[in-house]
Amino acid sequence: MYFLGIDLGSSSIKLSVFDADKGSVIASVSVPDFEMEITAPKFGWAEQDPSQWWEYVQTGIGNLGSKHNVELKRIAGIGIAYQMHGLVLTDAQLNPVRPSIIWCDSRAAQIGDSIYDMMGHQNAQNIILGSPGNFTASKLKWVKDNQPEVFAKAAYFMLPGDFIAAKLSGKAQTSTSGLSEATLWNFAEGRLATEVLDAMQIPHSLVPEIVENFGHQADINPEVASQLGLSPDVKITYRAGDQPNNALSLNVLRPGEIATTAGTSAVVYAVSDKDNYDANNRINTFLHVNNTETEKRNGVMLCINGSGILYQWLRRIMSAGSNELISYERLNAEAAKAPIGSEGLRFYPFGNGVERIFNNKQATSGIQNLNFNIHQTPHVVRAACEGIVFAMNYGFDVMKSVGASGSVVRAGKANLFLSPVFREIFANTTQTTVELYNTAGADGAARGAAYGFGYFTTLEEAFESLTCLDTIEPNPVLVQYYGEIYENWKNTINIIQHNEHNNEPVIF
Repeated sequence: MYFLGIDLGSSSIKLSVFDADKGSVIASVSVPDFEMEITAPKFGWAEQDPSQWWEYVQTGIGNLGSKHNVELKRIAGIGIAYQMHGLVLTDAQLNPVRPSIIWCDSRAAQIGDSIYDMMGHQNAQNIILGSPGNFTASKLKWVKDNQPEVFAKAAYFMLPGDFIAAKLSGKAQTSTSGLSEATLWNFAEGRLATEVLDAMQIPHSLVPEIVENFGHQADINPEVASQLGLSPDVKITYRAGDQPNNALSLNVLRPGEIATTAGTSAVVYAVSDKDNYDANNRINTFLHVNNTETEKRNGVMLCINGSGILYQWLRRIMSAGSNELISYERLNAEAAKAPIGSEGLRFYPFGNGVERIFNNKQATSGIQNLNFNIHQTPHVVRAACEGIVFAMNYGFDVMKSVGASGSVVRAGKANLFLSPVFREIFANTTQTTVELYNTAGADGAARGAAYGFGYFTTLEEAFESLTCLDTIEPNPVLVQYYGEIYENWKNTINIIQHNEHNNEPVIF
């Protein structure tokens, strides 16, 4: 029995087919074969076309059949992971009424702050464990206030993965954890946070049917099944945001377990059985995929926007306009040529919208201590890796302060964790053991679909075949080296944070 996992990112869409009988992924594809466009009509905006996502999903499913000889009719269930915090507005026929405002769009941050003030900070923290911030609910309010003619056409709001599920099934739905990502979940009472909708004057009717993360959510539309070459009996049995799903992919399900990833953004995600929150909203708490009424499971999450996108930027800059970009493998090799500390060069990897660890202020990237006579390409690349890890550790310290911590961190061997230098910096700066697994978001979504379908009786059973590829232990000598460098880096952050005015951007 096969299960399809779809991972809708902002750079590409990945699809994997999991053979549940064998316990292994038998085929994976990524579409398109270039990075998807993010449009920015104004500074701080970031949008994508949901209809294009759907076209790529259809292409990807076709490629699984035509290029990998997957018997598509054997697929029984579909799981969907997706970029978190995006807003998709559709009409009653499930057609988008405007482009999606995606996760790194900054336009709604002030709206979230104003609603936070209106609700009362402590009241909001009791209900949604923080502020509406720059999340989906605030983006929905922005459309209502600034594009009323568009808002009037909307029948449903959804998260990006909900839209793909709707195109597959013909049903508008969202999940409990998705509502928590949108800051529309009342943690105290375990229900839709109508308090936020009312404060924003958003009609409750815009909220689609609410489903659990796992289970028989919807059947595929027979016409869509025919067009895609799938069985008309296919069911949608799992959905989750990309970071909860990344944790699921790594079998991070129990309190004290931690997952990390460094793709376009960098994330540290810890599972907790408590309603943790940071009074300054520098980290966020969402429902984890395996939360139930009887067993609380939350995901405490740190996000740094400018990580993998910084590495992409370096790649383009160092390719000097060439049609053939230098490879990421080349960047990793360059980083290894520079000494620890990059001979004093410091990188501050903030330049992709508002940063949560700076209370949702705009933050720009910066380089410090650049010496034209000393620093070469390897120094720049290594300093970027060090800066990304230091930013992650800066937020990790906040997570620890609210009780979300652990000594072992699991990561997929992908993106920046393909770099031995990056892995060394991470293990020794965070002082954690890093376990690397050969898994990815689409793989996890496929396993999640198998569990939601009922093929596996427990999630533990679904991940029995997952194996650890490598373990990186912190080295006491390197811990001291990186600790000193990190403290210097952090001191600059603290000085800037102390001197800045409340409404001004954080500039490095």
